[in-house]
Amino acid sequence: MSTVLFDAPGPRGRRRIVTLNIVGVVLALGILAWVVWALAGKGQLTAAKWQPFLTASVWEDYFLPGLWNTVKAAAVAIVTSNLFGLIFGIGRLSQLAPVRLVSSAVVEFFRAVPVLILMIFFWSVFSYGGYVDAGSAPFYGVVVGLTLYNGSVIAELVRSGVHNLPRGQREAALAIGLTHAKSVRLIELPQALIAMMPSMVSQLVVILKDTGLGYIITYSELLRQARLVGTSNANLLPALLVAAVIFIVINYSLTKVAEVVARRLDKRTAGKARATAGDPTGAAAEAGGGLPGGGGRTP
Repeated sequence: MSTVLFDAPGPRGRRRIVTLNIVGVVLALGILAWVVWALAGKGQLTAAKWQPFLTASVWEDYFLPGLWNTVKAAAVAIVTSNLFGLIFGIGRLSQLAPVRLVSSAVVEFFRAVPVLILMIFFWSVFSYGGYVDAGSAPFYGVVVGLTLYNGSVIAELVRSGVHNLPRGQREAALAIGLTHAKSVRLIELPQALIAMMPSMVSQLVVILKDTGLGYIITYSELLRQARLVGTSNANLLPALLVAAVIFIVINYSLTKVAEVVARRLDKRTAGKARATAGDPTGAAAEAGGGLPGGGGRTP
């Protein structure tokens, strides 16, 4: 079966794919076995090294507060990054040259600056500028840094997603009297959001993982707390493994939530074209397909 991206592989291609998959699995298992053997050789897998994780104090004093700080910073940054991305992404699609140029300059600038530099800069601004209390400065530094960098990436996803839509979507919208702005907002953007949902989910996961950079500016997130546990109990590798498992669970849950949202949006914005009186082929419905409020549906 062929797709728009590639042709289905033949017998030789399928055998090659199966062989490569088997080799990949064997290599992965070999690497995992080597890691376990190395850890065991250094005494990192002994029961004594894992004993602290069975005590309530380690979780109450370190892991749970660190997890809360990670989730709090990531949740705020996800909301603000999406708002930033939508505003400046739509700004880059504006017909007004000043708006388009300013939006492009902001997006390209913050995309080019490493997120860690942004965190350090805004942490310094908040710490020494007196805008917030010293205890909250690391949190604001992490959130603002994540927002500006990831929001710029999301803005580019919005722009490219709209540009990758078929030209007939905009032409149909203009033909029925919609302005360029309404065409983008009501027809093109909802469809682009569905198309770029996998990339959006990947960026949300990046936001969550990048909160781990906050330990450099003294933000007490999960990774920093895990390092404290490891250094105080001489079991740094087990502590980092526990933190890694927590990150994997959170990222997997975030991916599943995003998939549910994507399915709900897909049901609201997509519908099969139906033939109408005077248009038995359904071409008009197809041209306006996906318009919320009935653009692609007829009663």
